[in-house]
Amino acid sequence: MSKAASRFAFVSSDTDDARAALESLSARYGQVPVAEAEIIIALGGDGFLLQTLRDTMSTGKKVYGMNRGTIGFLMNEYRAGGLEERIAAAVAETIRPLEMVAVTHDGETISAPAINEVALWRQSYQTAKIRITVDGQVRLEELNCDGVMIATPAGSTAYNLSAHGPILPLDAPLLALTPVSPFRPRRWRGALLSNKATVRFDILEGEKRPVNAAADHTEVKAVASVTVRESPTATATLLFDPNHSWNERILAEQFRY
Repeated sequence: MSKAASRFAFVSSDTDDARAALESLSARYGQVPVAEAEIIIALGGDGFLLQTLRDTMSTGKKVYGMNRGTIGFLMNEYRAGGLEERIAAAVAETIRPLEMVAVTHDGETISAPAINEVALWRQSYQTAKIRITVDGQVRLEELNCDGVMIATPAGSTAYNLSAHGPILPLDAPLLALTPVSPFRPRRWRGALLSNKATVRFDILEGEKRPVNAAADHTEVKAVASVTVRESPTATATLLFDPNHSWNERILAEQFRY
C-alpha cells in the first residue's frame, strides 16, 4: 500500500453498487479508519455525501465523492483506476453550513446544521402563515404559502431550484430566500440575502396551521419560530476533479433551461 493511499478511508451508502465499490477500492488502495484518514472517499449518492460532510464537519478532513447513486450532482465520476492521481489533482472547495435554531410550540429548542438548505413547509391541508424578519427588521409581515426556505450556494441547485429559486455560484457571498407555492403575496418570488444575514421565521396561527422545519435531513415538527444564519466557524471541504468542478456544474446547470 502506497503512502498516498494510506491516507484514504472509504465509506459507502447501503446500496449494492456502493458496497461493491467499497470492497473493490479498499482492497486495491488499502483502508484506514476515518479518524486517521486525511481524505474520505464517499461512495454513493448526493444524500450520502451530505451525510459524510456532516459527520466530518470542521475536522479538517477532505471528502472526495464518487457516484454510486442516482443523480450524483455533487459527485465525481466513478472510476476504480488512477485514484491517487485524481486526488492529487483535485480542486478543493470549502463551504460553510447554515445553523438552524428551531423553537417548537412545546418550548423545546433544537439546533442543527444544513449544508443545502433550511426549509419550512405546511403540516396540514391549510396554507402556512409565516412572518419573515431579516437582521431584526420585519421584511414580510405575512407570507401565505406551502413553505419557504433559505438555501446556500451549495444547495441552490437542489430543493431551491425545484421551487424556482436562483442558482448561486459556489463562491457567491449570498443566500437564496425562496418561497414554495406562495399564495399571498402571490407575485413574491423571494430574495437574495447577504451570507451574513440572520433570518427569523415566526409561524402565525401555528396551532391551526402547523409548520415543520428541516435542516437538510434533520426535521422538527410543529415549530413556533426558526432562526437561520451561516455558521461563523463550521466548515466542510469537498474535492472535485478539475475538469468537472462544482462551479462549472453550477454554470452549466443555468443553461439547461
